[in-house]
Amino acid sequence: MSLVVVPVRYPLSKHSRRTLERAIEVARERDAALTVLHVDLYQNGKKVTRIDLKNAVENTFGRLENTRYVVRTGFLVEESILDEVAAEDADVVVIGNKQASRLRRIFQRFTDNPNIDRYLRTHLDCEVITVESARS
Repeated sequence: MSLVVVPVRYPLSKHSRRTLERAIEVARERDAALTVLHVDLYQNGKKVTRIDLKNAVENTFGRLENTRYVVRTGFLVEESILDEVAAEDADVVVIGNKQASRLRRIFQRFTDNPNIDRYLRTHLDCEVITVESARS
């Protein structure tokens, strides 16, 4: 079974809800499992639980079949997302365009080619779907 990973903020922002909505569509279209990921930053000192995350998502979208809720703790959101994608051998990652641009900037520091889509496809065999920001 394939796997879709979607990183979101907690509490769910307007943009996180939009990104999650797209990830749910992709998971259903592909009959894939879904991992909803939130990254707690060490430096923020806040602790979000899996139950907090699950309740927020289910209050917005209802109960989701074949869905895991994961809270990782890290210093960099982008690094934690890549760790989760690699650890779970995800087939698709659905991210907001702001997150995508931050990932690209990090890649520019480490590689000559900041093409995150190509990197993920080549190194992790993972497709990236970017969701545009919600318009106010």
